[in-house]
Amino acid sequence: MKYRLILFFLVSIISLSFGQGDNLALRKKHFNISKSGLAIEGYDPTSYFKSKPAKGKSSISTIDNGVTYYFTTQENLTAFKANPTKYEPAFGGWCAYAMGAKGSKVEVDPENFLIVNGKNYLFYKDFFNNTIDSWKDDPLNLDKKAITNWSKIYK
Repeated sequence: MKYRLILFFLVSIISLSFGQGDNLALRKKHFNISKSGLAIEGYDPTSYFKSKPAKGKSSISTIDNGVTYYFTTQENLTAFKANPTKYEPAFGGWCAYAMGAKGSKVEVDPENFLIVNGKNYLFYKDFFNNTIDSWKDDPLNLDKKAITNWSKIYK
């Protein structure tokens, strides 16, 4: 009896582990998150709407749709919980330009962003390329295409 109980316990843990891994894989398909499920490289999603992006604290966090968000203050966490869709980055946190131009999921620089009509758009940036500049050349068309492309990815 003791061995059956131990076996049952082990099988339960293994089943839960595989289930969480599959869930994380599904979330990573949609959202630009770290291996641990952390969004925006730990930046506080509400900070973008106040002045500039700020790194949040792991001690002030929440999980929304299986994605972990960090916050700089308890007040920011409360604001996020009241309306997560207001603060979540557009297109799952992938580069808005790449989503509009090609329907591609491209990593971003979390400090390279635009707030437009109450939405946080994040963009790729390296030494030679800043996609925010390309976005600014045709924002209405790129946004429309990004919304269409995102709807195909996020099914």
